[in-house]
Amino acid sequence: MRNRHLFLLDAAALVVAPLVAFVVRFEDVSWLGENLRMVLPYILLAGPVRLFVFYNLGMYRRLWRHASIGELRQILVAGGIAAVFAAMIGFWIMPISQISASRVPFSVVFIDAFLTTAAIALPRLLARTLRLKNPRRRRTEPGRPALIVGAGDTAKLVAKELIANPRLGFEPIGFVDDDLTKQNHMLLELPVMGTLSAIKSIVEQHGVSELIIAMPSAHGEVIRKVVRSGLDCGIPTLTVPSLPELISAKTNGTSLREVEIQDLLRREPVVTDLAAVAELATSETVLVTGAGGSIGAELCRQIARLAPTRLILVGHGENSIFDILHELHADFPEVSLVPIIADVRDRKRIAAIFRLHKPHAVFHAAAHKHVPLMEENVIEAITNNIFGTLNVVDAALESACEHFVFISTDKAVRPTSVMGATKRIAELIVQRAASKHERNFVSVRFGNVLGSRGSVVPTFLRQIRAGGPVTVTHPEMQRYFMTIPEAVQLVLQAGALGRGGEVFLLDMGEPIRIVEIATDLIRLSGLTVGTDIEIKFTGMRPGEKLYEEMFFSAENVLTTDHPKVLRARNGILPQGIMRRIEALVSAAQSEHPDEELRQHLRNLLPDFHPHPALPFVPSEGESKELSVKDTPPDGVAVFRA
Repeated sequence: MRNRHLFLLDAAALVVAPLVAFVVRFEDVSWLGENLRMVLPYILLAGPVRLFVFYNLGMYRRLWRHASIGELRQILVAGGIAAVFAAMIGFWIMPISQISASRVPFSVVFIDAFLTTAAIALPRLLARTLRLKNPRRRRTEPGRPALIVGAGDTAKLVAKELIANPRLGFEPIGFVDDDLTKQNHMLLELPVMGTLSAIKSIVEQHGVSELIIAMPSAHGEVIRKVVRSGLDCGIPTLTVPSLPELISAKTNGTSLREVEIQDLLRREPVVTDLAAVAELATSETVLVTGAGGSIGAELCRQIARLAPTRLILVGHGENSIFDILHELHADFPEVSLVPIIADVRDRKRIAAIFRLHKPHAVFHAAAHKHVPLMEENVIEAITNNIFGTLNVVDAALESACEHFVFISTDKAVRPTSVMGATKRIAELIVQRAASKHERNFVSVRFGNVLGSRGSVVPTFLRQIRAGGPVTVTHPEMQRYFMTIPEAVQLVLQAGALGRGGEVFLLDMGEPIRIVEIATDLIRLSGLTVGTDIEIKFTGMRPGEKLYEEMFFSAENVLTTDHPKVLRARNGILPQGIMRRIEALVSAAQSEHPDEELRQHLRNLLPDFHPHPALPFVPSEGESKELSVKDTPPDGVAVFRA
């Protein structure tokens, strides 16, 4: 309905409503003719004033077919203000100026105000109602029947969008929700048809061809339950974005996409103490090493949101630094970005960078992290992960850096790989610097992150696209998983909680079997395990173990103010630890044999027990029965959320 039509309707209503009010008040139409000296001035004076009020309150500048509660509130406000002006005219202005012999009765003004508000509301709400009704009548062909999972605010938005836009090709038939108070109720004239456990029967009964998950904060186990119900019924599942995606403004709340592996592992959203984290970065110079990597790049994104004075991006690979630099320039044009191509092993170069920029906070994410590769490249692991960390820590100390956060790994606990051992020694370097110099230097230890370079998910997806087989080292291999944004949020939180020398452990949730991730990815791709794609068990690679641990039994593990971050305090460092670390680095720089370097690592870390490659040999007749047992030994604490 065009706004000029609304203006004409309002003008007519402002004539009719007072007339009706006078008739209702005096219960006699003939009274109007006998009292025109009161009726006509009231209509002629109050009408234009009220139109002026409506115009200035934007009543003719809105798209009323998209009206909601906010617009209804605006109608009531406009009607109320217009009634006040009409009352002033009828009660005071007309008698004082002797336009009429007496004031307009209170009851007339009250009835007039009510009728006027109803009259201006009716056509506007009618426009909204017709918009909701028309799409169903305009469909030239029926859409695909869709069942919406969830019956909350997001589900309502999704249903409204599907109804209003038939071009999307969906016809919502109803909702399912585990909230028992919503059962047998209607939402947007669509029924809540049952709980999530009833999905299969509803799909079969109503011929549903698509499931739509409208629960942005649902747990991964709920998403898995819905997706598996859809797969069992042979229909696809779409989802609205997760809560972290909505918060980061990557998409809107009603856009639909395919379910991804991150959705199946979704957990409670991380609540960050922004005030504490802001102290690390807001209006400060912050430096990130490994800024082009998966974790480093996400650190840069989240730190940039905190409005630092300068953000120093240090990385060895020019292409990855180029990519993150241009992304940040586009998303955060107000942040001063300084890209630096440098190798953390270049001690003089790192020291010069720190002297020049004097960072307030440093996040050290540069590292070699691939376990099998580092077994074959021991020198690189030692010089990069140990010597590189030593260089960055020393440079931070010399430049009076206030906060230092080292990104560690769960593989540093009772390490069985060269990579894990080097990260554990790097933790000791950070601990020594914190205790000796009384600085807020901490380490943050966590497990695998989804989507990082070399993680299992991209590898499995490549294998699926190639037609298989999908290779898994062992059917009982388990790992802790977390999304990159979630891990980085907790890293920042841990950095804010640190007092110096601690190792922070992130709540990674429950460990997940790798074979389950492979199976879910195959099914999400619309394929069947064993028929379309085989899963092949290849045996454990050197340095791998079945179960990862988050802390040593000797570590004093305490809770923190954040429910998803734990604090571990290590014991007293042994005498001469730095001398032995320097000897190890010197041996690596002199390219001593790998076995000699491994012996140096064992001397430094009594808990370092290298694992050789272990082939998977299933028992006869039992293809999935384990031939290798690697349960945690007595005295070792295995972290469980």
